[in-house]
Amino acid sequence: MEIQAGWLGVPTPEVASPDTSADDGLTVGLATLRGEVIHTPGHTPGSICLLFPQQHLLLAGDTLFAGSIGRTDLPGGDGPQILRSLRDRLMVLPETTRVLPGHGPNTTIGEEKQSNPFLQPKFPNVTH
Repeated sequence: MEIQAGWLGVPTPEVASPDTSADDGLTVGLATLRGEVIHTPGHTPGSICLLFPQQHLLLAGDTLFAGSIGRTDLPGGDGPQILRSLRDRLMVLPETTRVLPGHGPNTTIGEEKQSNPFLQPKFPNVTH
């Protein structure tokens, strides 16, 4: 946190230690609002999204944006890895899944499949 605060020129905020790890597949939410952690490395090694399948909703953080994807030029970022995460973990979701990114306008998986330039065939295939 100290390093990231330094990038922004702000004081290091107080940070509470996590009480558990957000492992891939972990169930999160409330009794009537169940979600699942989806590990989507690439923006950072520990990037995750939260999928709420009953609500057809994905909280994408900085992995996927309307018309773009998360930055990979900061320490720990990995361009090919974020493209694999997008292809293998998010683009397999139903096209009607609403995507709420960490910032910017909302979108859907279907809209991003059709129009997001990072997800179009002109980009080289990413291998495992």
